[in-house]
Amino acid sequence: MDAAASPTGADTPITCTLCPHACRLRAGATGFCRARRNEDGTIRAINYGRLTALALDPIEKKPLYHFYPNRQILSVGSFGCSLACPFCQNVGIAMADEHIETENVTPAQLAAFAEELHHQPRGNIGVAFTYNEPLVGYEYIMDTAPLLHAAGLKVVLVTNGMICTEPLTRLLPHVDAMNIDLKAWHTDTYRRLGGDLEAVKSTIATAVAHGVHVEVTTLVVPGISDRAEDMDEEAHWLATLSPDLPLHISRYFPRHRMSSPPTPIATVDRLTEVARRHLRHVHRGNC
Repeated sequence: MDAAASPTGADTPITCTLCPHACRLRAGATGFCRARRNEDGTIRAINYGRLTALALDPIEKKPLYHFYPNRQILSVGSFGCSLACPFCQNVGIAMADEHIETENVTPAQLAAFAEELHHQPRGNIGVAFTYNEPLVGYEYIMDTAPLLHAAGLKVVLVTNGMICTEPLTRLLPHVDAMNIDLKAWHTDTYRRLGGDLEAVKSTIATAVAHGVHVEVTTLVVPGISDRAEDMDEEAHWLATLSPDLPLHISRYFPRHRMSSPPTPIATVDRLTEVARRHLRHVHRGNC
């Protein structure tokens, strides 16, 4: 994903082509995600191999309920995100920049550790790139995933789905499962979150078409994503991809810049019933 050096000089802005933001960056400038920078005319991931979090989690915590259930997966995070959600649940790392404390872990080191855990009593099926937005560290995933597959381990992404078609197409052969956030059902709402609804829908559809195991999560935030009509349309659209596509309807709690009360459980229950008109596997979360 490194951009070619500018033919007109290092001071000429270049475009990061990873996600729909298409940040136009002068030399030394960092993009919207705080994780990608123009260094001497090339876009580089400055969070490459810099981990802020590492834990062995139940796969259901991702959440993935239909991919190797009751197993453990090594979960890793870095810093940066391509959205700016006011209700961010992992704001400490997602909204952080290069000044956050990290541990440097090479792809080979991460793959070796994941394989070591695979042989321990609790077991480990692979690595989940999660906690912050993993796609802003695209190159690290691309370098690590083949090593994990060579060791017989799985590659999982927990992502907001904000990625352009070309890099996504190159990535998907290296991915076994994804949980993709579908945060709202209106273009203007997504724009307020710093995102692009059509790009996220395209990511979901493309991943399903490529045979990746996909589960979708919608966080129900009062006033943003709690309308029954929107859930009906969302679930209907997901069902056109596959009625067996799992949907997680998750309850919001106050976080980051949002202090409104938690989503009523009755609202989550109502939306769950709406989604079940179209989808066979709808799960309540955070209730």
